[in-house]
Amino acid sequence: MSAPTPDASAFPAPVPNPAPDRPPRPAATIVVVRDSASGLEVLLSRRADGTDYTSGAWVFPGGIVDARDRDAHAACFGLDDAEASARLGLASGGLDFFIAAIRESFEESGLLFGRAVGDNDDVLDGDAAARLAPWRGAMHRREHGIAEMCAKEGIRLDAGALVYLSHWLTPLGRAKRYDTRFFIAAAPASQVALFDGTEMVEQLWIAPAEALARSTTLKLLTPTQKTLDLISRFADVAALMAWAREPRLVPLTMPHVAVGSQGPRPVMPDEPSYAELGRIDPAGHGHGSYDIVADRPVRLSERVIRVTAGNGSIMTGPGTNTYLVGGGPNNEWAAIDPGPAIDAHVEAILAAAPGKITRIFATHTHTDHSPATVALHARTGATIHGLAARHREWQDGTFVPHVTLQGGERIELVPGTTLAAIHTPGHASNHLCYLLEEEKTLFTGDHVMQMSTVVINPPDGDMRAYIESLRSLLGLDLDWLAPGHGFLMPEPRQAMEKVIAHRLGREAKVLDALRALTPATTSALLERVYADVPARLHPMAMRSLTAHLLKLRDEGVASEHEGAWALLS
Repeated sequence: MSAPTPDASAFPAPVPNPAPDRPPRPAATIVVVRDSASGLEVLLSRRADGTDYTSGAWVFPGGIVDARDRDAHAACFGLDDAEASARLGLASGGLDFFIAAIRESFEESGLLFGRAVGDNDDVLDGDAAARLAPWRGAMHRREHGIAEMCAKEGIRLDAGALVYLSHWLTPLGRAKRYDTRFFIAAAPASQVALFDGTEMVEQLWIAPAEALARSTTLKLLTPTQKTLDLISRFADVAALMAWAREPRLVPLTMPHVAVGSQGPRPVMPDEPSYAELGRIDPAGHGHGSYDIVADRPVRLSERVIRVTAGNGSIMTGPGTNTYLVGGGPNNEWAAIDPGPAIDAHVEAILAAAPGKITRIFATHTHTDHSPATVALHARTGATIHGLAARHREWQDGTFVPHVTLQGGERIELVPGTTLAAIHTPGHASNHLCYLLEEEKTLFTGDHVMQMSTVVINPPDGDMRAYIESLRSLLGLDLDWLAPGHGFLMPEPRQAMEKVIAHRLGREAKVLDALRALTPATTSALLERVYADVPARLHPMAMRSLTAHLLKLRDEGVASEHEGAWALLS
């Protein structure tokens, strides 16, 4: 039975009424690799044409765990059920997955991981595997189980040859769901792979990188693509298997299905939209988007709506986010960061608001965050909250708050919806974050951004204040970050610690450069400290480099004289 891989590049439509509690069927897949004169190769087989989304796909051997696979426990060596279960994180039954993978490899490709019972427990060669070939069809038709073959033919199954590789779960909302464990193994020596002609109608040994390069002609399902990408990093089987056998965490991967510019497709955990999709579409209807589309409202919760301005750029990512927060019995809303002065965006905010906008909040007054306040106030009469600009450069001088916030204020927008203002200088001296207490969500403005680091631009930007502000937020009880640019971000503490580590890591590079080049101009330091950053981004990097140097100066670590920087000790 071919591997029911949990994802595909072209997904069927979600079922009308998905059942999130519908249990997925256990399945196993085996990635068979070998060395060749040109490098590592992997076995791929093409599924016969059919009616489901895997029709015609090039896949690894695999399929459903058969109830009779458990009968073959006694025929296994190299691994018992207790150890197999521990590796898979199961209480019991883990060996069933290893056996299913071995059986599917034999059914679909004719490769059998095992030994012939005898004085020497001989490894199965090509002749032995060919002699067992009639069992392949019988097991595929479920006329016999693999335990029967082992008993009648004197075969022991080499479960120890398989190494646990990955764990995939079909997204919620799919008509058929599978819980698939992927294994990897070196091809049995002296055996020749031969597709079965029933489920598999074509077969090839191919370098992983070549298979990926031919993805326009080879239909590859998403887990197949991701697995090929992983193993393509290794030069040979020995290096790959050595890595695979090292102790490591094997995370569960469950893609989300979403729509966007490329049509419906699976979204992986490493994509920016992944966590948000799990929040807004938990049942897997597939109606969420992996793209942020200008001025298209996105309902993030009962209390929160996001509308993104059409000002996407290298500095603003997909655009500046405006958040509408509120609701309640009177259906009143607050707008956080009205965004740039773009008429279409103001109209989109007004259209997205389910009720009257009564308050406006600004995180800071950079020109992509607050200028639309004037137009939005003119249309709504909403009370303006925030801090006016404290420096001229890069600032919106039109922002004039009715209510000046210093940080520490708690504002009840509507019953059951409360914003707490937190002063977070660093990116800008007047920067504020807003905590939606009931949802443990922090609206971060530019204090934490998705997909990029924040530029700190002196004199208003202050690297020391920025890091201190980040550290001050680590004690908050948070579930989500709602950044000024990008999707909702999960694991707030981890995200902020990552930013702090990045900044301190960059500072360490500044110190190393100063030790090597002292005294040095900022241009010389830039080339060394930001060697990993494309030259086109160096003008922006120069701002943050200057901020790092000023921090070191204020801390008594470095000094500047006539345009050159040096360490003080």
